[in-house]
Amino acid sequence: MTLPELTALGLPAARALATTTKTPPQNQSRTPRWLLRTLPWVEVAGATYRVNRRRTYTVGDDLITCTLAGGRYQVIAPDLRELRALRGADDDVLQELAAAFVQEEFAAGETIAAFGNPIDRLSVLAHGQAVTERTGEYGDRVVLDVLGDGAPLGSDVLLDASAIWEFTATAETACTVLSLSRTELDRILDRSPALAQQLSQVREADRAARGKYSKRGEASIDLASGHAGEPVLPGTFADYDLSPREYELAVAQTVVRVHTRVSDLYNTPMNQLDQQLRLAVEALRERQESDLLNDPDYGLLHNVDPTQRLRSGTDRPTPDDLDRLLARRRKTRFFLAHPRTIAQFGHECNARGIYPATAEFEGKTVRTWRDVPLLPSDKIPISAAGSSTILAMRVGEADEGVVALRSTGLPDEYSPGVNVRLTGIDDQAIASYLVSAYHSAAVLVPDALGSLTVSVQPRKETAR
Repeated sequence: MTLPELTALGLPAARALATTTKTPPQNQSRTPRWLLRTLPWVEVAGATYRVNRRRTYTVGDDLITCTLAGGRYQVIAPDLRELRALRGADDDVLQELAAAFVQEEFAAGETIAAFGNPIDRLSVLAHGQAVTERTGEYGDRVVLDVLGDGAPLGSDVLLDASAIWEFTATAETACTVLSLSRTELDRILDRSPALAQQLSQVREADRAARGKYSKRGEASIDLASGHAGEPVLPGTFADYDLSPREYELAVAQTVVRVHTRVSDLYNTPMNQLDQQLRLAVEALRERQESDLLNDPDYGLLHNVDPTQRLRSGTDRPTPDDLDRLLARRRKTRFFLAHPRTIAQFGHECNARGIYPATAEFEGKTVRTWRDVPLLPSDKIPISAAGSSTILAMRVGEADEGVVALRSTGLPDEYSPGVNVRLTGIDDQAIASYLVSAYHSAAVLVPDALGSLTVSVQPRKETAR
C-alpha cells in the first residue's frame, strides 16, 4: 500500500521545528493546609518553648481504659489513677479494686443512674454511649454531656459516703458498665489501711483547699469588692505552676539528590534544582500539618484536655453538637474537620432545613457556623469504624490560645522555619541537599482547644 503524496508540510515534521510550552511540575498531593495558614507562628529561641500557667490543683479527671477478653470487660488497674482520689495509690490496691468491678448491661433508653439517689457505686462506661441530663426549670430535658468509652461515673463515692447523683445518666445505645459497689469498696478499705489513709488525706486536702482555687482549678487570687468604710483588704499573690510544660521543636527532613550534569545542562527554561526543592518543601509542609495534628507528643488531637472532649449526641455532626463545642470557649477562631465530616454536617443541616452561611476567610469563601469558619483538613483521620474529630480552637498568645512554633533565621534558610543545606557531591557526581522543616505546637490554656467526636457514616434513610 502506498501512502498518498503530501502537498504540504506534515504536522509531525513541523513539530520538530516548533517550541514546546511547558508547565512546572504539577503536584496533586498539595492541599490548602489551612492549619499552617491560620495558626499564629511564634518565634522560639533555643528550640524550647515553655508554657507557664497559674498553679492548678485539679489533676486526673481523664478516661479509664477497659479491655475485652473472653466476652468480659475489665478495668486496667493503673488507669484508675486517673481518678484524683486514687492518684498515687499502690499497684496492689489498684489491682484489687479493678478485680472487684462487676459487669452490667444496659439497653438503649435504660437509666444507669437516677438524679437524687445516693451514689452507691463507682461505675466506668466500658462500651457504648450515654447521656447525662437534668430536668430544666420548666420541666424540660436539659442534656449536660454525652459520655463514651472509659467515662467514669460516681467517683464522689470514694470521698463522700453521703454523696448523691446530681444528674440522671441514660444509655443512649446498648451500654456495658463496670461497677464497684460501695459495699465492696468498704471491704477493700477495711483490708487496706493505706488506701483508707490516702482517701482521708485527699478528703482533708479538699476541705483545706476549699475557696483556695477557682472554678477552673487555678490557685485563687483573693479580692474584696462592694465594701464600705475601711475594712482590711486581703493580701494575695498569683501562684505559678511548679512544673510547666516545655515544647521542643520537632523536625521533618528529607535529602534531595540532583545529578550535577542535570543542573548544569538542563536548566532552561526552568531551573531543575529549584523545581526539585520546591516539590520537596511542599511535601514537608504537608508533613508539618499532619504532625501538628497527629504527633503523639505535641499533636493537637492528642493534646485536647479531657474536660474539652465532647461526643455527638447522635453520632453524626449536628448543629446542636457544634453549639456545645462552641460554648466551651471564648473567641473561637475556627473549626477544623475532615472534608467528609464537613459534608456530613451539611447533610444534617439540610435535613433540618438549616442552611449555614458562607463568608470570606483568608481570601477564600468557606462555610461557617455561628460566623465561625469550618475549615477542611484531610490530615484529621477517619477511623475504620467511620468516626472522626472536629477541632475548635482559639489562637494566639494574646488570647491564650493555640500557637505554632518555629525558629527562623536558620543557616541557608529557604523559607521561614525551613532550610536547605548542601551536604556534598559524591563520586557519581550527584549533589545532595538536606531539606529540614522545624515546627511544633502548644496549647496555652486547656479551654483554647476542644474536640467533638462524630461519625461520618451516611444517614440511613427510612423507607416510605
